[in-house]
Amino acid sequence: MNKSASYASLRGRRVFVTGGGSGIGESIVTAFAEQGAHVAFVDIQRDASLALCERIAAAGHPAPLFRYCDITDVAGLQATMEELSTRMGDFDVLVNNAANDHRHDLENVSQSEWDRCIAVNQRPMFFTSQAVVPGMKRNGGGSIINLSSVSWRVKGGGYPVYVTTKAAVVGLTRALARDLGQHRIRVNTVTPGWVMTQRQVDLWVSDEDRQEMARVHCLPGDLLPHHIASMVLFLGADDSAMCTGHDFVVDAGWT
Repeated sequence: MNKSASYASLRGRRVFVTGGGSGIGESIVTAFAEQGAHVAFVDIQRDASLALCERIAAAGHPAPLFRYCDITDVAGLQATMEELSTRMGDFDVLVNNAANDHRHDLENVSQSEWDRCIAVNQRPMFFTSQAVVPGMKRNGGGSIINLSSVSWRVKGGGYPVYVTTKAAVVGLTRALARDLGQHRIRVNTVTPGWVMTQRQVDLWVSDEDRQEMARVHCLPGDLLPHHIASMVLFLGADDSAMCTGHDFVVDAGWT
């Protein structure tokens, strides 16, 4: 039986999450709220996000603040973050989770499709970081957590622009870790394997895929959203105080 860790340092912390309404993001929002953190998140799935807030509040945890936001609109995203931080206080933790792994092939990608993939999967991570850094400096430190993917490690095919963006996450993390470390702002990457979210199961996962995962994983069983959330919690908490610039892989031993 699994027993999750409790992080005293997360109680009362202010956390901002992108793409928090479903899948991995839903687990991250829930996990922080269960620790007593004050969570704000953005998503384009309005109904799912509002329902999540209600479930968390009904369970007796601090109700998250949700705002509908298209993260490809940088000005709108930063304005939303400013509004939320004015209401909640400066953010202590930023989790860049939002992504879209739609399939595409090299031959048919247009420049506009390339730009759209970058605008969803890569660009927001820079500008959310830009938005939270002044407040983290005022707080005397903070934690930025960027989600990548093992797709670039395993030479994943069928979505080359997405794979490019997820490889770039590690570069951004390492650069920001160097620039921000003097302010006690830690920047790390969490790299999930193939997480069995409902979206993945509905759109992509076949019986053959499950057989292949069973073959390449060192650990038995599905990789689930809460496994990723557990690593994110650790990196948001003071327990990871001297961890920065690193890539924490959660993939059941695949890579």
